Amino acid sequence: MESVRKVSVNGVEIILVGTGHILEKSVREVEEVIERENPDIIAVELCEHRYRALKGEIYEDFSVKDALSGGNPFLLLTQWLLAYIQRRMGSELGVEPGADMMAAIEKAEKKGIPFALVDRPIQITMQRFWNKMRFFEKVKMLFSLISAIFSMRKLKNDEDHKDSSRMLTDGSLDKLTDEDVVTQLLMEFRKFSPGAAAALLDERDAYIAAKLISLAKSLKSIAPTAHRTSSPTSLTDERSSGKIVAVVGAGHREGILKYLRNPHTLPDISELCRLPAKKMFSLNFLLGAGLISVALLLVIGCIFSGVPVHTFLTALFWWFLINGSLSCAGVMIARGHPLSGVVAFAVAWLTSLNPLIAAGWFAGIEEAKIRKPSAEDLKKMFKAEKFSDLMNNKMFRVILVAALANIGSMIGSFIGFFVVLNVLNVDIHHVFSQIFDTILHFI
Repeated sequence: MESVRKVSVNGVEIILVGTGHILEKSVREVEEVIERENPDIIAVELCEHRYRALKGEIYEDFSVKDALSGGNPFLLLTQWLLAYIQRRMGSELGVEPGADMMAAIEKAEKKGIPFALVDRPIQITMQRFWNKMRFFEKVKMLFSLISAIFSMRKLKNDEDHKDSSRMLTDGSLDKLTDEDVVTQLLMEFRKFSPGAAAALLDERDAYIAAKLISLAKSLKSIAPTAHRTSSPTSLTDERSSGKIVAVVGAGHREGILKYLRNPHTLPDISELCRLPAKKMFSLNFLLGAGLISVALLLVIGCIFSGVPVHTFLTALFWWFLINGSLSCAGVMIARGHPLSGVVAFAVAWLTSLNPLIAAGWFAGIEEAKIRKPSAEDLKKMFKAEKFSDLMNNKMFRVILVAALANIGSMIGSFIGFFVVLNVLNVDIHHVFSQIFDTILHFI
């Protein structure tokens, strides 16, 4: 049965085609629906960035520093993970991810029908997605990332792939766009991370629905909102009613339909496009601020309690050594350049005490100076099929160096904290008791 739903908006018929982005049957269905309906305009679930990426275009505004700032290394790795999973499944079926969208665009160009890109910019979606994930959900995602990377090393020979492909196509993935299967997958995702699911699914449902309503309202003055093909169809009064075919992922179809039928329930779209503000009191900030406070209290306590200078310097040495060693170890695990490891080792002790800077940023910048990654490397990173290709990719190595240096430094902070307290002969239980008493006093 076709994955098609129809709804009328402002006298314009909107035909929603729910697709599986890696299914050949979805490509055929998209072409058949467009051929049969002959719409005034074709809308696709793509933003400008993803559209250009599918066409193989390179972004000239690429910035390594932007890629390494804040939580961007983990954000990019998460984006790579999602793309890799989809691409891996698509390769089993011999279909490139996004083939359904490109089929719609190619059909539009062939028939001279204007097409519109109606999805929210991927940069905004990913940043809101990452921002709405809880700390432990990000940890789960990190382990999924590590698992995906190592699974690339364990891929079997071609014969195994054929067996895998045969198993996958034998009914399991063929039902991917069936409503009950899609619903089940979405429910599992919402259990994993309700906030991330809202950013990745619900917000985009609303955004796409708003775009479709806007297209329906301005169908006869379509030029500002659609990409014209080389021989666009002229929109005249010859058609008694307008018609839009919208090609969207199966997981978005019902959510979009709900908003199209009840446009008054649409949220403020400008809010959905707002980049998340940096949290002054995020978990990382609080941990960093807490470490600074404890460090200052220890220094003051050491001064007034008469702790020998050599004991204090020994504690400082262990803090420096543990933080630096583990951050450097992260760089080495990422197969970073020795100089990047030296940088991580040198700055980790200090960055651990400052919630606004990170050892990974310094190590990543040093790695980038040595490897000099380009926008082409970023493009190849998202298309890597083999572990060797991934690890030979300059951009991936820079991002991995930054991410693992940060993780090493974070682990080093926790271990170093307890070692320092032990060297100073501080009663750890008493310290935490005092901290909790102080917190309760201000509540």
